[in-house]
Amino acid sequence: MKILILGSGAREYSIALALKQTTKNLDLYFSPGNGATQNLGINLDTKDINELVNYAKENKIDLCIVGSEDFLAKGVVDIFKKNNLAIFGPTKAAAMLESSKIFMKNFLNKYNIKTAKFLTTGNLDEAKSFIQKLTLPIVIKADGLCAGKGVIIALTREEAISESKKMLSGESFGDAGKSIVIEEFLEGYELSVFAICDGNDFILLPVAQDHKKLLDGDKGPNTGGMGAYAPSHLANEELLNKIKKDIIIPTLEGMKKENKEFYGVLFIGLMIVKNEPYVLEFNVRFGDPECEVLMPLIKNPLELILASTQKRLKDVRLDLKDEFAIGVVCASKNYPYKNSEKSEIIIKNIPKNSHISYAGVSLENDKLMANGGRILVCVGLGKSLNDAKQKAYELCDNIHFEGKQFRKDIGFWAFKQ
Repeated sequence: MKILILGSGAREYSIALALKQTTKNLDLYFSPGNGATQNLGINLDTKDINELVNYAKENKIDLCIVGSEDFLAKGVVDIFKKNNLAIFGPTKAAAMLESSKIFMKNFLNKYNIKTAKFLTTGNLDEAKSFIQKLTLPIVIKADGLCAGKGVIIALTREEAISESKKMLSGESFGDAGKSIVIEEFLEGYELSVFAICDGNDFILLPVAQDHKKLLDGDKGPNTGGMGAYAPSHLANEELLNKIKKDIIIPTLEGMKKENKEFYGVLFIGLMIVKNEPYVLEFNVRFGDPECEVLMPLIKNPLELILASTQKRLKDVRLDLKDEFAIGVVCASKNYPYKNSEKSEIIIKNIPKNSHISYAGVSLENDKLMANGGRILVCVGLGKSLNDAKQKAYELCDNIHFEGKQFRKDIGFWAFKQ
């Protein structure tokens, strides 16, 4: 079977690795991939959707899996389907749950799905007026895609107004910030919930917890994610039932009513406030770094993906390992502030029950180089969360590149309960 994976990060590497380990006779292709994905398959030197369609036809690609939100927002699913090519992911219209925070918040409001109080606006005077009514801190979000960086938590009203002005003027995030969402700050703990969907039915994956702040103890600036673990016991049965009944089912039914039937991965970023789930955001693909800890736990990933594309999820079940996984992101020296110089990655040893998912890497003269940003994820597996943590950090200690930084407390929410 031939599978094309769209994207270049550790998420796409993790999907590929899981497919390789669970499926026989598999040929993998990546667009664009990274310096390590070429050890799992073939990197294609294009991100042009029409070129990818032609390549898929000429090379008889059986399935395309979309990892990156950018491809989804550009309508890659629509174009592949128009050409009768199998593809895993939502249409451009359905992907608006992620590509437009304003669409998402209005959708939540329309279908009575719990979320923070909010205002969507492109007008600074409206923004100022709403900011004066909210309790501090205040959350400001750019409407469009900003690679995980379009969210500001303002500690003062002056800061909230200043950040709103920067977004609306285009200074902060260009066109992605020309419209914004201003919302109340919810106090609780975050969880990442993933459902594989086929328009009608869904299968819930183990609940994960991401760590977005750069530094230990959830300090420092927001990042794309510094680590994750799964499954999380913070999601008890009562909470899971609320998430299914009050969020996932209304979302799938609502999207059908909007003529935007949802296929693929529905990723719900939740804030849990007094055991009540509030939607912070929707994403329409696997999260990163959550994907890196979910994929190693799933025994039948290809079966789930194919069932989603063929609208037959009701006929399959999720087959899981009885294990825990923790992933620790190793980032470059200057992340997330600015680019870092390239440096060679030296790996001394990969301990048993651990592996690396590669992201910001290139292959130069047969040397694996750290390119900047989030470089790789050290993943540990174990029969307990503590075992998984020990393996992940043992692997971290065996990897070296210039300026390597990583959090030392991934999973701390679970360990302090």
